[in-house]
Amino acid sequence: MTVAMSDEVRLTVPARPEFLRLARVTAAGLASRLGFSFDEVEDLRLAIDELCYGMTGAEGREGTVQVRYLLAADQLVVEGEAHIVDPAEADHSRLSELSEVILGALVDDHEFIDGAQGPRFRLVKRHQEHDDSDLIPK
Repeated sequence: MTVAMSDEVRLTVPARPEFLRLARVTAAGLASRLGFSFDEVEDLRLAIDELCYGMTGAEGREGTVQVRYLLAADQLVVEGEAHIVDPAEADHSRLSELSEVILGALVDDHEFIDGAQGPRFRLVKRHQEHDDSDLIPK
C-alpha cells in the first residue's frame, strides 16, 4: 500500500514494557492532533499495546524498539521494529490468535512479521468523519 504522508515522527526506546508506554502515548497524541475521535484514539492505543507486547513480551527484551509514525490528513500509519540483542529471543515473538482478532477489530490494516533483528509491525488507522461532539479537544 502506497500512502502519501505529510509528517513523520520517530521514537526509539528500550524494549521494556515501562518504556513502550511512550509508543502508545505518542500515537494517542498524534491521532488526537489529526482529529481522531476518542474511540479511534483508544482503539489505536490498544492496538499499539498488542503489537508492542507481541514484539517484546511481558518482561521485555535486551535491545530497542523503533517506532515511526506517518501522519496524513485522514490516517495514521505506525511502523515498529524491534532490534533484539539475542537473536534467539527474537524468534519467540509472535501474536496470539486472540491478538490478531483484537487488532482486526481495532485498526484498518495491520501486519506483524519477522525482521532481520527482531519482529516488525505496521498498522493503519484511518480517521472516520464524526460530528464535533465526538472529538477529543486539541
